[in-house]
Amino acid sequence: MPSHPFSIGITSDFYTEAKGKFEDIVEAKFGGLPNLRVEPLPERSGNVAQLDDIDKHDAIFALATKFTAASVTGAKRLALISRWGVGYDMIDVPAITQAGIALAITPGAVRRPVAEAILALLFALTTNLVGQDKLVRQGKWRGQLPALGRNFKGRTLGSLGCGNIAGELFRMSCSLGFGRMIAHDPFLKAGQAMLLGVELVTLEELFDQSDYLSINIPLSDATRGLVGRSLLSRMKSTAYLINTARGPIVNEAELIDALEQRTIAGAGLDVFEEEPLPAASKLREIDNVILAPHGLAWTEELARDNSMEACDNILALAGGHPPGPVVNREVLSHPTFLKKLEQFRREK
Repeated sequence: MPSHPFSIGITSDFYTEAKGKFEDIVEAKFGGLPNLRVEPLPERSGNVAQLDDIDKHDAIFALATKFTAASVTGAKRLALISRWGVGYDMIDVPAITQAGIALAITPGAVRRPVAEAILALLFALTTNLVGQDKLVRQGKWRGQLPALGRNFKGRTLGSLGCGNIAGELFRMSCSLGFGRMIAHDPFLKAGQAMLLGVELVTLEELFDQSDYLSINIPLSDATRGLVGRSLLSRMKSTAYLINTARGPIVNEAELIDALEQRTIAGAGLDVFEEEPLPAASKLREIDNVILAPHGLAWTEELARDNSMEACDNILALAGGHPPGPVVNREVLSHPTFLKKLEQFRREK
C-alpha cells in the first residue's frame, strides 16, 4: 500500500483571481482518483508561499503565488510546482532546482489566446478604435476624427523574442499583408525563423524598422528594464509598441515620456511594472495607449486549457514521470527529484 496519498495544494490566489475558472477541470481530472487528495493552501501575507504549507504536498497547482528561496529551503516532500500559465518570474528557479523541485508550465494553452490578444491590440491601435468609440459617445461623427487609421499591408511587424507565442503570432499574421515580419531572438536559428517567414535582425534593427513591435520575452534579470529610452528613441514616430509579456521588461516612466511626447504613435499594454495599475499612474491619463488588466488573453479556452495542461503535468508526476514542459530541465537529473519520481512509480 502507498505510504501516503498523493497530495496536491492549490494556491489561495486561485480563489480570488480565478474563481470559477478552474474548479470544474480540477474536479474532472482529479475527482474520484484513488489515493489522491486536493486542498487549497492558506492565504499568506504578500502571496508568498510558506514552507510549512507547501511541503505537506507532492505538487502545487500555482497561479501567481511567489516561491522564494525561503519558501523551499528545507523542503523534503514537494516535487513539482505546476504553473497555470507560462510566466515564472515570481518563482526562484535556482532555489527550487537546488531543492529538487521541478517547475512545469502550460505553453500549449497560452499560445493562441495571447497571440490573439496581441492582434486585438494591433487592430485597435491602428484603427484608433478607442478614440472612435469616444467620438460617437460624445455625439460627434467621422468628419471630426483627428487622424485616419492605417492598414497593415506593406508594413513591418516585429517581435522582441520569437518563441511559442510570437511564433503563433507570425503564423496568424501571414494572411494580413505585412510587407515584412522581423524578430530579434538570439536563441532562434535562422532555419526556424525561415519556416515562419520571419527575418532575424539585431535588437537595434528591430526597434528601428518595426511599424508594430510586440514584446514576447520572459522577465529575467537580463530583460528587466531592457526596453527603455535608448531603444524607444529608435522607434518610428508612427510605430506602436505592444506588451503582453511582463510589465517590468519596459521602463514604464520612459515609455510614458515617449507616449506624452509622441515620439511613438502609441502603445497597447496588458502588463505593468506594478499590478494592479496604481490609481496615480500617468498611463491612465494618456490618450494614445490602450490598457488591459493582464486579462486580455483570459478567454474561456485559455482557462480550460491552462487548467487541463497544469493538471496533466501533475498527473504525469503522480505516475512517476516528469512532465513534458519542465522549465528547469537540470532538475531531471537531480538525485532528490529522481528519488521522488521513483517513489511515485512504486506507489501508483
